Amino acid sequence: MRNLDLEKTKKTLVTGIKEYIGDNNVIIGISGGIDSALAAALCVKALGRDKVLGIMLPYGDQSDIEDSISLVEALGFSCKKINIKPHVDAFDLGGDDWIKGNIMARVRMAVLYSYANLINGRVIGTTNKSEMAIGYFTKHGDGACDLEPIADLYKTEVWRMSELFNIPKRIIYKMPSAGLCAGQTDEGDFGFTYPILEAYLQGEEINNPMAAIKIQKMIGNSEHKRNMPPIIKVAIK
Repeated sequence: MRNLDLEKTKKTLVTGIKEYIGDNNVIIGISGGIDSALAAALCVKALGRDKVLGIMLPYGDQSDIEDSISLVEALGFSCKKINIKPHVDAFDLGGDDWIKGNIMARVRMAVLYSYANLINGRVIGTTNKSEMAIGYFTKHGDGACDLEPIADLYKTEVWRMSELFNIPKRIIYKMPSAGLCAGQTDEGDFGFTYPILEAYLQGEEINNPMAAIKIQKMIGNSEHKRNMPPIIKVAIK
């Protein structure tokens, strides 16, 4: 497993955000999870709290909304709360939780970009390297953004990096979840743990053949998420 110099990595990420964003504002969805917390902390460090607007986007009652509130209070940036339930329910496709989850992610991103238009801002992504590799994000949902500040950090590195910021410990150590339904967890969806995933992605042998097969399949099936749509070239005389 690679061993990051956390302080040097912190400086690199902060500098990268400054250089790309410039004098613009940034908008970030605050979920109550560690990925959005670290992304927000990096942006506050890079740009100052006055340049960061957080948006809490619960679907109805969010059981861990207090975690989002505690993050905003700890870092001191402005935040709004918008309930997306009426907008998501308007689709009423009668599908399963995954279809509904994708709708939720895309509605959230539509809201974030609306605020980006309103305040001439840039939308900050919150996908980490582990999730990016296997496509654990929604295309045109949480996969849509203007900058991905933590997409070169594995999930375990996100946890370690978060210790360098004033992020509430409850957020750092809570079980990772996309919050799609009660009891849902990332690793439950995967069928393997983040350390197993990251060992595989870094070329290490893992003592779990079924996990290796599943990871490789997830990487292949999600390749389209990591690329721009192909363009079919026309013939010119």
